[in-house]
Amino acid sequence: MTTPEAASEAAPEAVAETNAEAAADVPAEPHPVRIVVADDHEVVRAGYAGLLATQPDFTVVGTARDGAEAVRVCREQRPDVVLMDVRMPVSDGIQATAELMGDTGPAHPPRVLILTTFDLDEHVYDALIAGASGFLLKDVTAERLFDAVRVVAAGEALLAPGVTRRLIAEFARLKPRAPRRDALAVLTPRESEVLRLLAEGLSNPELAGRLHVGEETVKTHVSRVLSKLGLRDRTQAVVMAYETGLVVPGAGSSA
Repeated sequence: MTTPEAASEAAPEAVAETNAEAAADVPAEPHPVRIVVADDHEVVRAGYAGLLATQPDFTVVGTARDGAEAVRVCREQRPDVVLMDVRMPVSDGIQATAELMGDTGPAHPPRVLILTTFDLDEHVYDALIAGASGFLLKDVTAERLFDAVRVVAAGEALLAPGVTRRLIAEFARLKPRAPRRDALAVLTPRESEVLRLLAEGLSNPELAGRLHVGEETVKTHVSRVLSKLGLRDRTQAVVMAYETGLVVPGAGSSA
């Protein structure tokens, strides 16, 4: 028989266990996306920072006026996403992106969104090769800016893959490189097909329809392609498809 004293002693433990179980059922609050804005024009830099700060799920943790400062601020603040201008003094956005992607340590490098004035800026292709996750035009609307940051922060490639594909195809044509098909030897025939379709800018539902499989199967294939090739996201997969000659610019089909 339990004595009143024993019951009194057991009660706090029972309450603690109940509270712990209740806390476990409550989903953790998502951490705000940490952002750094790098642009050599103060008005542009402040404008982007101010816009982003209006969103409750964003936190602007720093700004930079050139590439070297962007690298330093990112190493100090460890942001999730960097809005990176291409043309900046001291060190440009391409060099800064390459430096950040080369960092090793417990924290992953940030996702880099390249800011450009023209959608066919020759430097954007080099920035994507350096490890950027995509690009934004500087006249982007506020809502599209917010959406792009959220998508990239979640680990996906930037919105509008068709535009990214067009840019990559154009500069792969203008700056031809020797095909490196051997880099794709680790892929199965189906995975190579998935990579080719990614380079066409197809979304997961479109991939599922083309391959006659479910979207979960598509996600598995895409994940395996990225893992086997050591790629961060779909944008880099598109780059590799052109770099290796799997897709030939202007050919409209695989090589």
